[in-house]
Amino acid sequence: MPDFTLESELQAALGRSDPAPCIAGVDEAGRGPWAGPVVAAAVWLDRAHAPRAMLERLDDSKALSPAVRERLYQALSDGAAAGVAAMGVGQASVAEIDEINILQASLRAMTRAVDALAAALDRPVAAALIDGPRAPTLACPARAVVGGDGRSLSIAAASIVAKVVRDRAMAALAARHPGYGWERNKGYGTAEHRAALARLGVSAAHRRSFRPVRETLHGAAR
Repeated sequence: MPDFTLESELQAALGRSDPAPCIAGVDEAGRGPWAGPVVAAAVWLDRAHAPRAMLERLDDSKALSPAVRERLYQALSDGAAAGVAAMGVGQASVAEIDEINILQASLRAMTRAVDALAAALDRPVAAALIDGPRAPTLACPARAVVGGDGRSLSIAAASIVAKVVRDRAMAALAARHPGYGWERNKGYGTAEHRAALARLGVSAAHRRSFRPVRETLHGAAR
């Protein structure tokens, strides 16, 4: 289960003595889908004052049910209102994904999320723990942590926020582009989505740089 070990190690490495430096956990959701934006979140947790009941339930978003994710997202929002947590969200659009590739778009979304977190806190982020093998370019020190959403409570919280925000975005896109099943598959390449892509063609929310979408476009052009 995740804990604050990585946060404490990073604080010690920074030589920070203040009790609650802003060490952010950062994660993204939506690198693999064929449609929709990629969403990143940056979360700061006050290690001394955040509710224990909330912290004990935080985990990698992939290990949690949608209902539990929604409840934890609300708990994090309540924590932000109480001043014991803060959240920032950043996105990269489908157009950006197609222009610079999904990896670079994910890193860009992470940078935007950290900037949004600093704005929410009205103070700089001291350092960031990034889920995955690569860290974006930030104004603060950053440490990339493979499997970080299962090791760091801050990253786990960010994974939940990013997943809930993106799932809600895909539900909204599903209403605008019915028939692809995005309210269920979130834009991933399920059999339902593949069949709908063949039947309905490519929508404005599809990532044209992704091979199944690109192949559909080329097939339609013949």
